[in-house]
Amino acid sequence: MQNEIIIAGLSLVGTFVGSFSGMKLMTYRIEQLEKKVDKHNHFAERVPILEEQMRVANHRIADLEEEEHRNRPLPQN
Repeated sequence: MQNEIIIAGLSLVGTFVGSFSGMKLMTYRIEQLEKKVDKHNHFAERVPILEEQMRVANHRIADLEEEEHRNRPLPQN
């Protein structure tokens, strides 16, 4: 009877230790996932800014090409 109580107590302690270790691992993994989500959110905030900058740059290039075309001398035959 005493052996069964000792075995049950050791099993209980092992269960608690295993559960605590699992909780620590889960907490660590959640923190790592939160960091990745934060990084992704920061990137998602920057995309519209980059798109606007690209639109402005493309517009400026088009204006320069148009100006160059207007200032080009006509070919003489």
